[in-house]
Amino acid sequence: MSNQPETLRDSMGDGARGEAAGTAIPGLLMVHSLGRPTCVPLSFVGSQLELGRGDGTSVLPNDPRMSRRHVSVAFDGERFRVTDRGSQNGTYVDGLRVQGSLTSATARVLRTGDSLFLFLADLRPYSTLGVAPSDSLPELVQGPALRAVLAQAVRAAQFGRTLHITGESGSGKEGVARAFHAASASPGGPFVPINCATIAAGVAERLLFGARRGAFSGAVTDTEGLIQSADGGTLFLDEVAELDLAVQAKLLRVIETSEVLAMGALRPRKVNLQLCTASHRDLRAEVSHGRFREDLYFRVNSPTVIVPPLRRRPEEMPWLIALALRSFAGRLMPHSAFVEACLLRLWPGNVREFLAEVRAAAQEALGQGASRIELSHLSAHAGQPLERPVEPPPSCAVVFHPPLGRLPRELPDRARIEDTLHKAEGNISAAARMLGLHRTQLKRLFEKYGINVIAREPSLEQDGDP
Repeated sequence: MSNQPETLRDSMGDGARGEAAGTAIPGLLMVHSLGRPTCVPLSFVGSQLELGRGDGTSVLPNDPRMSRRHVSVAFDGERFRVTDRGSQNGTYVDGLRVQGSLTSATARVLRTGDSLFLFLADLRPYSTLGVAPSDSLPELVQGPALRAVLAQAVRAAQFGRTLHITGESGSGKEGVARAFHAASASPGGPFVPINCATIAAGVAERLLFGARRGAFSGAVTDTEGLIQSADGGTLFLDEVAELDLAVQAKLLRVIETSEVLAMGALRPRKVNLQLCTASHRDLRAEVSHGRFREDLYFRVNSPTVIVPPLRRRPEEMPWLIALALRSFAGRLMPHSAFVEACLLRLWPGNVREFLAEVRAAAQEALGQGASRIELSHLSAHAGQPLERPVEPPPSCAVVFHPPLGRLPRELPDRARIEDTLHKAEGNISAAARMLGLHRTQLKRLFEKYGINVIAREPSLEQDGDP
């Protein structure tokens, strides 16, 4: 086959030429094949690459549902052009079948047979991630974005004793904190994680700093605090912005003096620990609103690492699916269309939501007696943005009442829009007519729900449509 793809390492020769030259290397990243996760970067040969069923001697998957000459992909520096080569089972870009060829600057996922690829304008960050699919599941592959964050955490542990982690809820902040602990001077010491959002304000001081007998009504014995239990290790305060201001003041003293004064105690106790804090909130904004102490902010906010959300780490999703299915003892395999849908959704709850929804889909599949997880087993709301309730207008506001017979139309939700797009084979105008909307209204809903649509109409970018 001409223009067969190479692994990125082969295309870079000694492994560093493209990186050193600072030249982007476009290509595809194979992330799933034959029901198993993988991570193989495929660079262009010349101006394009061709994909088809491999024979075991090349990097192409031996996927029986792929044609020998399935699809070609080209990149002009800004946009990818995908051309189906008359494949038997079709070529899909972002879930929609390609008729002839299409060109897009926003395409994310290519599906051919039972194999999935990500479109990437630069493969260089993935040059050290090559992992072929296998029967035994290795440890979870961390994408380049997460690896960079973990490397920052390791440096912070080697050259300091504090680290602040920020990022969306469920994105994996505790995992970064554990990497900070593992790289510290005392990795064998205790790692004490505390979710400050779950501690009631009235007991936070007692739980964190401990108490002496008689310090308050019911204190009949001396009680060690969670901070003392982290002595010789790492204290991880998740959602630190939730702490009461008075507790924040005592925490600052612990950081500056390495001493803990328990409630009712006359003398402080020395502690030797690393402190890792985390929050999904902007601490600077919390300071400006008077909800976080300025002096504590300057003490814990540097160095800071930002954990990217899962939607910016799509190469990790197939591995997370495999991780979630471990508890089902290999009884289920994910269909490529299921993995594709996961790759295309936004997942506002990040890894926490993702794992929960995959397990729920697995339970649904088992309940139906299925041997693999299909797209139909995934909830229509899984990974979708949460709908926020509309605030009612003030009582003094002027309320507009539409004329009789012109009641406002209830807008379709994301699941209905996606289903209609599939029925219309990606034709935006046809989908709008089926939904009873104007084309402009439908495009606004695409933006609202984060639906990535490539134009499928002959007058726009799609070639080969009848």
